[in-house]
Amino acid sequence: MTDSSTPPRSAAAGPAAGGRPAGEGLSEFGYEQEVERELGWYASFAVAFGFVSIATGIFTAYGSVLQSSGPMGIWTWPVVVVGQLCVALIFGSLAARIPVSGYAYQWTSRLANPVLGWIMGWVSFMFLAVVVVAVDYTIAATILPVLFQYEGTNQNAWVITGVVVLLQAILVALSTRATQRVNTVAVTVQLIGMVALTVLLFAVGAFTGQLDFGTLFSRGDVPAEGYFSLGGAASVGPWAMGFLLGAFTIVGFESAANLAEETKDPARVVPRAMARAVVGLGVLGMLFLIAVTALAEDPAALARSDTPVADVIARVLGSYVGKGLLVLVVISIFSCGLVILLSGTRLVWAMSRDRRFPGWQLLRRINGSTGTPMNAAVLVFVIAQILLATFARSTQALFSLFSAATLLPAIIYAATTALYIAKRRSLPPSRGFQLGRWEVPVLVLAVVWLVYELLIFRDASFAEPWRYVAVMSAIGAVYLAYLLIRHGTKGLSMPDLHDIDRVLDDDAPARPDPASGGRP
Repeated sequence: MTDSSTPPRSAAAGPAAGGRPAGEGLSEFGYEQEVERELGWYASFAVAFGFVSIATGIFTAYGSVLQSSGPMGIWTWPVVVVGQLCVALIFGSLAARIPVSGYAYQWTSRLANPVLGWIMGWVSFMFLAVVVVAVDYTIAATILPVLFQYEGTNQNAWVITGVVVLLQAILVALSTRATQRVNTVAVTVQLIGMVALTVLLFAVGAFTGQLDFGTLFSRGDVPAEGYFSLGGAASVGPWAMGFLLGAFTIVGFESAANLAEETKDPARVVPRAMARAVVGLGVLGMLFLIAVTALAEDPAALARSDTPVADVIARVLGSYVGKGLLVLVVISIFSCGLVILLSGTRLVWAMSRDRRFPGWQLLRRINGSTGTPMNAAVLVFVIAQILLATFARSTQALFSLFSAATLLPAIIYAATTALYIAKRRSLPPSRGFQLGRWEVPVLVLAVVWLVYELLIFRDASFAEPWRYVAVMSAIGAVYLAYLLIRHGTKGLSMPDLHDIDRVLDDDAPARPDPASGGRP
């Protein structure tokens, strides 16, 4: 890469060399292939599946839903799955047209304008930085205390989470291949473990007579009056708060698009990976929620526990079996955090490659010995530790973390959906996936869902997540102003086909000049 003030340009365009499938060549987007394409269809699916991770989401948010909405709050889950599936289909349609690392940052920069694209990239960074902390904090706050029989506190949760993030950062920094292998194995373990856990809960519960399906329609201690209300200007009805369970869990499927440059035939593989992850996890998650809730016994008492899901598992399946399955859950959650940190690293690297991120001179580098953007991984680790230190001091650390990690993707999804609607008549040709006749119904459902989801965050209980958004947005605004003052909007232009054509013209052999005797 050169060190001029404009983004790097590739030296060639046209079809990918070596007869690679459509969508694998990066030259047409203005980039050179700097990372190896190692991900097949299952590895791509594992990335999306690992990020979403129902084990993580349900273990994190289930207690909050019991407190705000009671057991009946779990019936918000199917609505969220349908809404997020529509969003995933929209993301898939865009990924099939622009299969480049950076996902929403790249799409918005190229289809709208680079300034809006930069804003989208920064919001995505804000999301990935906080969600990795929220996920890893779940291990320390909701599972390990039950697994090792100790009292969880903010202090020990802080230390444990910090160590978990460190281990993930080391793995991501040292080897993408090893990271993917760990994640693929962990996702396989999660699939087997969650299916086995769900089946065992139903089977043992039925055999012992503990299953009570009437609990599924109980409100617990939540008053009946106004339960389904829409709320007021700064408040949300009890049932609506239950949507946070699915909205926090069914996110991150777009991480498969963020690794498009490392995926074989990404225009075909990535969209299907995202959709399959949402559908598969949606069905399995609903069955698991029904099992846990039907075995809750006393929902009001369970809502007061810091580890409600782990408590149910240990009580129903016994100490040894329960703890064995909790170990599988820890592996699943670790894998989820690993994929998030990997995705955040790739986003930082993608923006730095275009000279759009603070410290891009260091962050754009690919380490020669590891073949990974090691500096970008170190930065994501440092930011995660800062956020952990900030949120861990809160008395409601877990709620604040998962709320912030739910608000930000909702903003990203809404902005990307709006972009698709505005540009759908002029999108580049698809390379392997398109919505076809389902486009309008998918867009309508996605818009209705995202508007409703964003309205939930008007509730006063989300003040701390909004403060995080405000502070990080202010930091981003300062750097964006610096970029615009120093380089102007032209300095933010993206590598594209027009620039590549110009480079080809400049690099083409000069034609002979007849006036000079045929010399060039």
